[in-house]
Amino acid sequence: MIVAIIDGYTDEPAGLGVPPYLGIYPRYAYGAVKKARRDARVFYLTIDDLRAALEGERGVATKNKTLNFPRTREILERADVLVYIGGLHTPGKYLSAVPSQVEEVARFLRPFQGVKILGGPAFMGSAHAGGTRITSRELLLAQSVFDHIVYGDLEAFLHDYLVNPSDADPLRFRTYGELRDYALLGAEVVRQFPDFPDFVIAEIETQRGCPKAMGIGGCSFCTEPVRYRNVEDRPIEDVVAEVEALYTLGVRHFRVGRQSCIFSYMAKPDGRVPVPNPEALEKLFRGIRSVAPGLKTLHVDNANPAVIANYPEESVRIARTLIEYGTPGNVVAFGLESADPKVAKLNNLNATAEETYEAVRILNEVGAKRGPNGMPWLLPGINVIFGLPGETKKSYELTFQFFKRLLDDGLMVRRINIRQVVVFPGTPLWHMRDRVKTEKHKKLIQHYKYKIRHEIDLPMLRRIVPVGTILRDVRAEVLENGLTYGRQIGSYPLIVGMPKEMPLNRFYDVLIVGHGYRSITGVPVPINVNRESPRVLQYLPGIGKKTVVRVLAERPFGSKDEFFRVVGEEKRKTLGDVITLK
Repeated sequence: MIVAIIDGYTDEPAGLGVPPYLGIYPRYAYGAVKKARRDARVFYLTIDDLRAALEGERGVATKNKTLNFPRTREILERADVLVYIGGLHTPGKYLSAVPSQVEEVARFLRPFQGVKILGGPAFMGSAHAGGTRITSRELLLAQSVFDHIVYGDLEAFLHDYLVNPSDADPLRFRTYGELRDYALLGAEVVRQFPDFPDFVIAEIETQRGCPKAMGIGGCSFCTEPVRYRNVEDRPIEDVVAEVEALYTLGVRHFRVGRQSCIFSYMAKPDGRVPVPNPEALEKLFRGIRSVAPGLKTLHVDNANPAVIANYPEESVRIARTLIEYGTPGNVVAFGLESADPKVAKLNNLNATAEETYEAVRILNEVGAKRGPNGMPWLLPGINVIFGLPGETKKSYELTFQFFKRLLDDGLMVRRINIRQVVVFPGTPLWHMRDRVKTEKHKKLIQHYKYKIRHEIDLPMLRRIVPVGTILRDVRAEVLENGLTYGRQIGSYPLIVGMPKEMPLNRFYDVLIVGHGYRSITGVPVPINVNRESPRVLQYLPGIGKKTVVRVLAERPFGSKDEFFRVVGEEKRKTLGDVITLK
């Protein structure tokens, strides 16, 4: 039997599977197939493979890899089962991958004869932009192309279907007892991931469902409580075993990101705000480190700021655990969504503005120190959604003033994620969809996005990575118009634009020389001042076009002293350790 798993990439409130992230769905699906049919040949393909193959472009080069056209078509033609995994519920901007939609992959797969199965969050639809409503059109298209649409867990359905098709229930959810085998067997699919081994980061699940939703209901827009009605914590030993399996195969980058709140792992339910369990988190991350001692990245993702604000002592202990066992550049994403208390109440949001402010302050106290890779150890990120029911002009101003207060008080927020609301079936917002006013407030939304980007993001970035900072291990991913774009591997890494063409898929140390609104400019170091182009030299801190002319006239330099006599002795402090003459 031949099974083709097609990864259309996923992005959900509690999970990411867009390269370089390898999400949970392809791994678990692979493991379920292998458990059901040990003799099955399972091939992992990406939507980029399909785009290349089915457009008939041999050896098409994408932004970060070359794809093999003949192999992909042969697999699709011979496959007995074609499994498509997709679903984009929290759309963002991606550097080197473009997630698919059901319409696209349905068109690709229609001609092939294998049994077609749709899994992952795609059954609810996908959104590539905010301010949209998922329509029935794409769901009807899926029904016309796919033989089976899985509304429960794909891995549970696949296993049952391959053992006995008549027993397979597309609504069934697996237990964590079942998942253990799927996760361990499925780890080996990472070998087929295009970014393996050096650049893949594995998303690791610890919990499903939303603890807050169990107490007082979920946020109006969120699909997580729709998919998972109950909260279930994955056993520590199972998480550690999966990390060990991936680490043994060669994976060195991990994000414990598949949960709605890392601070609520194994927490005690208590209405709106569960009581954190620092001992469980310490045991979990100590266990991960013990089986993956040479890992290069260990980050997390979501957290409910209300938990941190209401249980500061326990939360500080958890934050220190994340620092002790994790790696710098870690980001905990807070779901503020709106600083307007009326909007927060109407949409049942996670935390108040005051709780979020307090959580930001606490994490800054614990995690703002800079680590060896050039980034602070642990900072908050904040998610904002525009277009929620109940918003007025005052709502946007309150949210802006919240960020202004953080900035004025000297606090740091690694990133501010601004999205327009997307309305998905099954969410409470679906029943309030007539009150979503993204079109009515379109100009206001554009104005405040611009205001936050220019007046908050820019000075915040300058605070987080000042000019002269060296970021270590920046992977070059994309070439565009003579520029190279790269980023570190981790949660919400900064995009670094380098003003020269660099060989891709290599790691560089980069001197930060400038700031944009959401990205930064850097120059790879060491910098050979005798050979480097004028274009790059003029980016060096304190060196402008006039000084570069003098450098070009005087070089080659025989010593660093000669160079600093030309550019100014005061530049030695910033540049002394990063320039070379050979």
